[in-house]
Amino acid sequence: MIKGTFQFGGEVQEVIIDGNNLMFADVQGTVTTIEGLRLSKVGVIKEFPDLEGDKEWKEKAIERFKKHINKMEREEDKLNYTKEELIIHGYNPMFYQKAGFRPKKFI
Repeated sequence: MIKGTFQFGGEVQEVIIDGNNLMFADVQGTVTTIEGLRLSKVGVIKEFPDLEGDKEWKEKAIERFKKHINKMEREEDKLNYTKEELIIHGYNPMFYQKAGFRPKKFI
């Protein structure tokens, strides 16, 4: 298991990756899947221009993200990919922590 901590505006969000399970938690302890995140439509359109004008842009972007993340084998690779994607959508990476180890700052 590996966990990354990100800031979005005034909120702190954690990404928890355990194998192929990808979950998000806020400071209150609420855990959700990727469907519970607030995504920037501008960021999604920048990444996937074909979704411009699509009413289901968020659902399609999430599905593409899930397919891509499940292709990766290592949890570190999944976290790094998630970090790069969240940066596009306005999230600021703070630090990450592997299970049983101390937190480290993202580089």
